[in-house]
Amino acid sequence: MTTGGGPLAGLKVVEMVGLGPGPYAGKLLADMGAEVIAVDRPGGASIVLPRDISWRGKTRVELDLKTRAGRAAVLDHLATADALIEGNRPGVMERLGLGPEDCWQINPRLVYGRMTGWGQEGPLAQAAGHDLNYIALAGALHPMGAPDAPPPVPLNLVGDYGGGAMFLAFGMMAALWEAQRSGKGQVVDAAMVDGASLMMTFFHSLMASGWWAQERGANFLDGGAHFYGCYACADGKFVSVGAIELPFMKVLVEKMDLPESWLERHMDRESWPELKAELAVRFATRPQAEWCALLEGTDACFAPVLPVWEAHEHPHALARHAFIRRENVVEPAPAPRFSRTKPDLAK
Repeated sequence: MTTGGGPLAGLKVVEMVGLGPGPYAGKLLADMGAEVIAVDRPGGASIVLPRDISWRGKTRVELDLKTRAGRAAVLDHLATADALIEGNRPGVMERLGLGPEDCWQINPRLVYGRMTGWGQEGPLAQAAGHDLNYIALAGALHPMGAPDAPPPVPLNLVGDYGGGAMFLAFGMMAALWEAQRSGKGQVVDAAMVDGASLMMTFFHSLMASGWWAQERGANFLDGGAHFYGCYACADGKFVSVGAIELPFMKVLVEKMDLPESWLERHMDRESWPELKAELAVRFATRPQAEWCALLEGTDACFAPVLPVWEAHEHPHALARHAFIRRENVVEPAPAPRFSRTKPDLAK
């Protein structure tokens, strides 16, 4: 349980325990010092993983919402809460007698955060789905991957956590800010498909400007360009290069002793396949550690591709205390950083 430190100290949130983005949004708030009461089903039916970091900083209570006593207990918590998080299909909370109108009768200032894939209304609102489906419909999946294959299955970061949990947390904070002035709560309808769509803003801008080809793998951010991609090293490990701007590419060319003519061909799309193949050959001549010694920390926009189990050991992560260890388990530290109201786990 959090002890009150962080910029959200004093904020009380009731989280109806579910899976994925809802609990993650609750963790983000708990990391920042909010008191998060996680309401779980009797017997801990919602606990899936032996060690789930999304429970970090929360107080767990078991209540049967199908009973009058269980509902009354939830309403008691909500009477003094600032916000609620729930991730059920539309209508479920209303049928339990815990919908927004029910809650506002006892606490009109309550911000009611709703986390779903498709949103509270629309032809897909009652359909099941997962991250892959939401980003597919949002137009975020189609640009990913090689041009001669179906789009790959990415980690569920764009829909569940980026388009879902992050937007829910942002929306709730916006509604809480407004409630301080109006004295009234409101529903925050956070749909993963909406968030993923909004995350594509830059690419809509590129298309509107005529700077983005419809073909997958033909653009500077989708793997089409030699200067923005990942390459295999001699030891089977990988490195990443992101030298989009010409001054950064100049550093890469100088450090790797590449032909200066590459700079003249930097934005020549027809040259990209050839330059990409040549760069792949060059990176394959040395192990990852040697490329790190040559390029890391320079303006070549370079970084090694680290597996999850090694990321916390990198010198930059160590210097920034980007990971913490609790009960002998390595966890990502709370983010972002605050200069004055530091969260307890970040101290």
